[in-house]
Amino acid sequence: MKRKSKVLAGLLLLITALTPVVSVSADASFYTYNYDVYDVELPSPDAYTAQDLLLGTYLGIGDFRNPKGLFVRGETIYVVDTGNNRIVVADKNFNLIDEITSVNLDGEESTFLNPQDIFVAENGDLYICDTDNNRVLHTDKNKNVIKVYTKPNDENFSADQTFIPLKAVADNTGRLYLLAGNVNKGFLEFDKDGGFTGYVGANKVKASFFQVIQKRLMTKEQRARMILFVPTEYSNLAIDQENFLYATTTTFTPGDLANNPDRVNPIRKINSLGDDVLVKNGYYHPIGDMQWGSGGDIVGPSRLEDITALDNDTYFALDRVRGRIFGYDFQGNMLYAFGGVGNKMGYFQYPVAIDHMGTDLLVLDNRAGSVTRFTLTEYGRLINDGLADYKVGRYEESAESFRKVLELNGNYDLAYIGIGRALLRQGEYDEAMKYFKSKRDWDSYSKAFQQYRKQWVEANIEYLIAGFFVIILLPKVVKGVRKLTKGGAQK
Repeated sequence: MKRKSKVLAGLLLLITALTPVVSVSADASFYTYNYDVYDVELPSPDAYTAQDLLLGTYLGIGDFRNPKGLFVRGETIYVVDTGNNRIVVADKNFNLIDEITSVNLDGEESTFLNPQDIFVAENGDLYICDTDNNRVLHTDKNKNVIKVYTKPNDENFSADQTFIPLKAVADNTGRLYLLAGNVNKGFLEFDKDGGFTGYVGANKVKASFFQVIQKRLMTKEQRARMILFVPTEYSNLAIDQENFLYATTTTFTPGDLANNPDRVNPIRKINSLGDDVLVKNGYYHPIGDMQWGSGGDIVGPSRLEDITALDNDTYFALDRVRGRIFGYDFQGNMLYAFGGVGNKMGYFQYPVAIDHMGTDLLVLDNRAGSVTRFTLTEYGRLINDGLADYKVGRYEESAESFRKVLELNGNYDLAYIGIGRALLRQGEYDEAMKYFKSKRDWDSYSKAFQQYRKQWVEANIEYLIAGFFVIILLPKVVKGVRKLTKGGAQK
C-alpha cells in the first residue's frame, strides 16, 4: 500500500512539474528578484531551489486536511494536520516517524480538537495549541501531559472572553509565549510553572488629535462601549537561539505601510522587555514587496503570515498574498525574494507556515496540503558565506565570497555593500568609500569617510603642524622683513 502511495506521489510531482505556472501578480515576471536603491525590481539568480515535496499520501497516512502549523527541531519535522486532528512527525528524508492523535492526561487518553500549532523544546517536550479545546498541552517526549495552560485568571482577560490559543513558542528557561485569538494586548506570557505573568510586545499606538477630541465629547457609557486605539494583532511568532521573539503582523492599511512603515513594522524582533529591536539599516524597511500592483484577485501589499530566524541571524518571512519568501540579513537588508502563487513545484496555493532545517527552508501550503523543501544554490551559499564570515571577523574571506557573488550577479547591490563593509573593517577606508558610493549607501560612506579623514590626519600630522606654524608665522616674518627693508631704505 505504501509503495502504491509513493508511486501516486511521484506521478503527482510529474504532473505539477509539467503544469504551467498560474501567474497572478503584475509585479514581477521572474522567480527570484531583489530591489535596488530606487525600489526597482531586478532579476536575480535563484538563491534557493525547490527540492522535495511532502504529502500525507507519500507517508501512507492519507492527505493532510487544512494543515495550519509547521515546526522543525533538529532533523525532525512536525506538521499540525488540523483537519485530521493529528500531528504528523517525519524525518529529514520525509519518512514517517509518528502520527500523534492524542496525549496521556491523568492516565487517560485525551484527543485534539482543531489543533493549530506545536513547539518542541530541545529536551523533546511538546507544547501543543489544542485550539478548539481551549488549551495548550505541555507534554514530555512520551506524550505524557506535564501542564495544561488554560484561560488566565486575570482582570485584563474578561469573563466572557474565550481562550483561543493559536501559536506558541517557549524559551530555554521554559517560559511560554502565546498568540491567542481575540487578544490585542500582545503575546500572553507564562512562567515555567505555568503561571500567567502578563503580556509582552503590545503595539504602541498613538491616538490622533481628532480621536482625542472625539473621545472627550463622548459620554462615559459611550466610551465604555467603544474600543479605541486598539493595538494591532500579530499573525505569527518565532523564537531564535538567543530568545528573541520574531513576530509578524498583517493588520494594516496599504496607505499606512506606504507612508509610515515605522509605525506599521510588519516584522518585529522583540526583546525580554517587549521592545522592538529589529535593525533596519537597509535601503528600506523589511516589509516584503516594495511595489505592489494587482492581478486576478491579488491586490495590495505583502501580508507576512509567518517568519523563521536562522542561526546566522538571517530571517525569512512568508507572504500569504503572492506566495513569496523574503530573506533578510542581520542589518535588515533584503537578500532576495522568491516564490509565487501557482501549481508548479516551488509555488504555492496558500502558504501558512515556514521553518528551517539548517539552511534548508520548509513551507507548509494549507490548500495544497503539502510541505515544500527549498535548498541553497551555489549563489545562495556564497551570500550566506559572505555574511557568516563578516559576523565572525573573517573580513577578507567575506569580501572574497561577495566578489564571487558579483561574478554571478553584477546587479547585486548587497555584494558591493558587503565588500565595502569588509574593507571598512580591514581599515581600507578609501576603497570602502568607493564601494559604498557606487550603491549610494551614504550612512556607511559617512562612517568610512570619518575613519579615512582620521587616518589621513594621523598620517600627515607633521605636515599639518608645520603648515599651521607657517600660516601663523609667515605673516610675522613677512612683516619683519618689510620693516627691515624699509628701515634700510630710509638710511
